Formats: sequence, C-alpha cells, structure tokens
Amino acid sequence: MNHVEGENKADIMLYAISTCGWCKKTKRLLQDLNVAYDYVDVDLLDEDKKEEIKKEVKECNPHLSYPTLKINNRCILGFKEQKIREALE
Repeated sequence: MNHVEGENKADIMLYAISTCGWCKKTKRLLQDLNVAYDYVDVDLLDEDKKEEIKKEVKECNPHLSYPTLKINNRCILGFKEQKIREALE
C-alpha cells in the first residue's frame, strides 16, 4: 500500500495495475486535485497479498477491472473523471 500526500477530502483507495494507462491517468487526476489517497499496484504484489487485495476489489467490482477507485466506500470503475470530481466535491 502506498500513500500520496494532499488535502484530506475523503477516504480514497485506488486499486491499480502499474502498467495501465487509465490507472496512471487516475493517479494523475488525484494528484492534480491535490487530494490525499492510498493506492496499490495489484500486479506488483506477491501472490498471497494479491489474492487478498483481489477479494477487496471484488466487493465492489466483481469483474476485477482496473482502475477501481473507492471514495468513501463509493466505487468508481474505470477512469471516470467527472464522477471522480463529483465524489470529491
């Protein structure tokens, strides 16, 4: 798990893949909005931790697609800039 400093506007958790362009865009948007958030690059985890994190992701995204973003337990699947901005207002 990694933490990015910024304004503490919400409880934000990003599940991502390190090589995914949409995941990178989501990280960049969160940084541009200057919000604090946690993230994990699922593909870089060891197998045991990866399975544990996948179970967390499946709770709100049964398709296990990335990026999966949780903002105050609201799930946003994929890079949806407008939904992300609205969730942080």
